[in-house]
Amino acid sequence: MIRAVVDDLAFIEADAVLRPADASLEPVTAGAVRLDRQAGPRFIEQRRLSVPLEAGAAVITGSGDLTAPFVVHVVIQDPNTVTTRETVKRALIAAWQRAGEWGLARLAAAPLGAGAGLLDFDDAAQLMAETFPTDQACPSELTLVVERDGDLAVVEAAIRRRRG
Repeated sequence: MIRAVVDDLAFIEADAVLRPADASLEPVTAGAVRLDRQAGPRFIEQRRLSVPLEAGAAVITGSGDLTAPFVVHVVIQDPNTVTTRETVKRALIAAWQRAGEWGLARLAAAPLGAGAGLLDFDDAAQLMAETFPTDQACPSELTLVVERDGDLAVVEAAIRRRRG
């Protein structure tokens, strides 16, 4: 099940939130920077890496002070890779797999990959809807979180297109 809401990702009731990140798990969008601020200083410690990751990877850490107990870091940038729709798609598929391995059923995210120099908002929403698994128990729910009512219609249209 996929649904869309206007809300603040930091306060969504879910098992985990998805967060776009670079190879060192640093935030790559303004929304991810805001999420990090809400997560607090403990989150910085929880997301430390010893080795940088490649774009297309996903890892799970604690969430600091967020409502959801976990964060799925979706790596969409690294020094050697240009962020494309295919890069984001690989990272999302990795995120769904990691969430399933951890038994995380309820996920929440802003349209991942949208932002300056990245995908446009509609394409990011469409990619999330089309890659979200429908044939497994975990994850089973995805809440796409937007900040404005105007963005809600775009995300709801992407969800409807998936349902066909």
